[in-house]
Amino acid sequence: MPSLSCRAAALRAMSCPAAVAGALAFLGVAGCTEAPRQGQPAFYRDLGSASAQVDAEQARAMISAYRLNAGLGALALDPALTEAAQREAAAMAASDKPVQADAVKARLAKEGQPGAEANLSAGYRRLAEAFSGWRDSPQHDRVMKDAKAKRMGIATAYAPSSKYQVYWALIVAP
Repeated sequence: MPSLSCRAAALRAMSCPAAVAGALAFLGVAGCTEAPRQGQPAFYRDLGSASAQVDAEQARAMISAYRLNAGLGALALDPALTEAAQREAAAMAASDKPVQADAVKARLAKEGQPGAEANLSAGYRRLAEAFSGWRDSPQHDRVMKDAKAKRMGIATAYAPSSKYQVYWALIVAP
């Protein structure tokens, strides 16, 4: 039988995309290999500070679970796409305005990432808010559900004097 801390970790996991692993650990089918997490889940952390960064793995898990529910494959984090997302988020924060996805897609194609799609947004302070906003927007939802996508990169940038403050870039590619 799993220990109480494993049960607690499994119950916490059931509230996020790792629900299958948490349920298996809770039922004793798989051992509890992860220490219980302390504090607030990463997708609810406020990213409105210079030191805050989006938890890319948590974002990947959330978006992949959403895709799996839609019959699509999970995504893998890609360092080159993450770097490109960070560059785009930082550029938006520096200019204090979101940019158009078509401009980013053209830059990515020139850099050897043809077929990449991008969600660019600003003003969401938490991963859960950004995800919900993208899911509720047909254009942004289409990017998250791109059937050709296999890889992703995600980043945020903070601009304290901006009306938006937190800028987001999600890039998916085949």
